[in-house]
Amino acid sequence: MSHRPGTSCVAIVPLFQGLSPKEQDEIARHARPMRRRRGEVIHRPGDDVSHLLVVHRGRIRISHLATSGHEQVLRILEPGDFIGETAFVTGARPDDWATALGDVELCSFDHAELGQLVAQFPDIALRMLRTVTSRLDAAERLIADLTSADVEARLAGYLVGLPARHVDGRLVVTLPVAKKDVASLIGTTPETLSRKLAAFTEAGLITVSGRDVVITDPAALERAAAVGT
Repeated sequence: MSHRPGTSCVAIVPLFQGLSPKEQDEIARHARPMRRRRGEVIHRPGDDVSHLLVVHRGRIRISHLATSGHEQVLRILEPGDFIGETAFVTGARPDDWATALGDVELCSFDHAELGQLVAQFPDIALRMLRTVTSRLDAAERLIADLTSADVEARLAGYLVGLPARHVDGRLVVTLPVAKKDVASLIGTTPETLSRKLAAFTEAGLITVSGRDVVITDPAALERAAAVGT
């Protein structure tokens, strides 16, 4: 595969993975590198967004500012995720904030050029639709969880759903973002999150060290998560 800038970025994106290496290389020719530092705003509500942004390295927080001034984290973008598809499809401006959680590298695709690529490779449009649909489904599940499950069940479900690894015979997960952002993701306050983590620790389900969480009783944690389903 060619080593043009953007090729590796294109290769990791589910949006483009249905294409051949040669087709991915063609798309990579249209990718423009973009970098943002920790805390920098990538877009604000109402910004004129005329490009699709693909996360190559780092994480991006997508959030909404309520009328009360409270920030609600909607999702965390990882490498391979993208934003700007709604503006591409509908022309609507964003109603959320996108902020770099650390130093971030992105690939930018101008909407006009993206339209040409979609015409050339229709599979891109289908995958984009699937991604948007998946996000809507996730949002609907979160709304259902907020109305039907208590905070303990949501927290347990969140921990159970994180990628786990074995360290010295222990099952460990790492919170991908700060605890205040985890609290926002599961629809609670940082104070309540801290209390629930302490309760899980006292009950022998987990131990917490910074962002690392050792799951000491996976079966009990899964039962706690199942309470909200």
